[in-house]
Amino acid sequence: MLPFAKPADLADVRSVGIPRALLWYRYGTLWETFFRALDREVVLSGQTDKGVLAEGEARSVDECCLASKLYFGHAAQLIGACDALFVPAYANEGRLASYCTKFQSLPDLATTTLEREGARTFGVFVDHITERTTARKAFQDLAERFGARPKTAVDAWKEALHAQQRHDAALARRFSDSVERARQGSGLSILFVAHAYVAHDPYVGGDVVRMLEELGAHVIMADEADRQRAWKSSFEFSDTMPWAPNRELVGALLEALDAVDGVVLASAFPCGPDSMTNDAIARCVQGKPMLSLTIDAQSGTAGLETRVESFVDILSYRKKGGYLHG
Repeated sequence: MLPFAKPADLADVRSVGIPRALLWYRYGTLWETFFRALDREVVLSGQTDKGVLAEGEARSVDECCLASKLYFGHAAQLIGACDALFVPAYANEGRLASYCTKFQSLPDLATTTLEREGARTFGVFVDHITERTTARKAFQDLAERFGARPKTAVDAWKEALHAQQRHDAALARRFSDSVERARQGSGLSILFVAHAYVAHDPYVGGDVVRMLEELGAHVIMADEADRQRAWKSSFEFSDTMPWAPNRELVGALLEALDAVDGVVLASAFPCGPDSMTNDAIARCVQGKPMLSLTIDAQSGTAGLETRVESFVDILSYRKKGGYLHG
């Protein structure tokens, strides 16, 4: 080995498992493109169902949020299906751009819950503030652990970053188009405010979105807004909120509020950042009806359907000049 060269301790890993949960919904395109650029096979877990939740609950303490329990259910699917699981840790991406502690503790939790079952794990640690480690540096160092030369590591990162940027830009265009459609249209428009791993997981928030659409509502997904613009817009709401994903959702809410008839706030129980943020939204953002939903492992669709139907009925009466008009 050359002096100061990084150990290629992952050179034997040919297939990488990625749980379809948590930050995969935010950075999945980047991660998958990065590993494929290093000529590795990417193995994703399947869609969430009751079995995935049961597996996750068996590997989690009661205090873990629903989203974290689902993560370990997805990770359990991948044991034996790949050479190693990618379990990253994201602390922050700068000042007032932090992540919930569950994203920081994933590697430690994986060590205690998955490796004892024979799973091999690895990851990156992104911490701009304390460790001065950007995502770029973390992933380029990871590529060298796979045995890639420095130039190959740089190229893999650039390819992955550009793919993620194209993906994010497409979502941002869809958000903008949806907001403009709401402003121009006469139908019912509802902004769905939830983290991507809630909004787009069919087992968590997917049922709510489906219900809204089946009731004739045009649903705008707040998590699809341009992240940088939404993050900046969030300062109109708070100068101190520390969490980047919550800031982005608040910014998207402020951007779209004038265009929609109502807002649905959905959260996975018991999310600490959401409990604070959604309560502040409900108290401080006025002028639109809001429905707050907390989804847990025991949630049934019957209760959700009743609340969603009632909310849509209220919005419809209001829009038609009914008893809530004015």
